[in-house]
Amino acid sequence: MVLFQFSILDIRDERKEDHRAIYDLIQSAFADKEFSSGTEGPIVNRLRTDGDLTISLVAVRAEVLVGHIAFSPLSIEGVSKDIYALGPVAADPELRHQGIGTALINEGLARLRSINARACGLVGDPNYYHRFGFVGNCGLSSGTLPAEVVQALVWGEPLPDGEISFAPAFSTGSSQP
Repeated sequence: MVLFQFSILDIRDERKEDHRAIYDLIQSAFADKEFSSGTEGPIVNRLRTDGDLTISLVAVRAEVLVGHIAFSPLSIEGVSKDIYALGPVAADPELRHQGIGTALINEGLARLRSINARACGLVGDPNYYHRFGFVGNCGLSSGTLPAEVVQALVWGEPLPDGEISFAPAFSTGSSQP
């Protein structure tokens, strides 16, 4: 539990009864983001359906779901061994900039380390993810995206250079809750 704006923020594993609220929260959180494809909620649903949702955490405050984070398998040049992708991460738009995303990321990364993950990768804003130890321009690529937004946090041996591939759910974005 984390003290959060004078109330407790509880971070826990998702439950089946959370699925609709997670979907709605994610869609709401990304609705005003120009980089969003609008498929973030369906991606999480498909990750879950495909068995690729390695870690799925929710943040709850006063019994209301206010945040979510997903971690799924990530491969480099087709090889995936204890490497995971972070994302999407979402917080209730009414509660942005109150530490929900930070708390979810810190807990998620701690859980990855507890399962002996070798590394975590993502595509995102370097200014935001640098505080967690993620590094861009690290030899990883994702299509034509700038190298600084393709980032990794490595706990084990160094990662090979190469193209990263996310779980299949990221390419389709289908499936309603």
